[in-house]
Amino acid sequence: MDLQACTESLRTKVGDASGLNATLKFDCGADGVVVVDGCAVPNHVDNADRETDCTVAITTDNLAAMLRGELDPVTGFMTGRFTVSGDMSVAMKLQRIV
Repeated sequence: MDLQACTESLRTKVGDASGLNATLKFDCGADGVVVVDGCAVPNHVDNADRETDCTVAITTDNLAAMLRGELDPVTGFMTGRFTVSGDMSVAMKLQRIV
């Protein structure tokens, strides 16, 4: 799954209302970013890099695995498959959308 496929998958999962009530960026390094704007009504998912409440630094492969349900967000964090910066409470809401 490439970054565009991850973006589309997140767009479907987030829908109009994620309950996130914050902004979250998945930073996939050289592959690009996916930003979930859970403050917008309806919620919005795009690839425009900007400041967010929380940033998850993750590889595209690990993001894809998380979106397919093969990588639990808590397990991924605890095993170092991704790192989180910013508001950790936003990251804790990841299970609502992935």
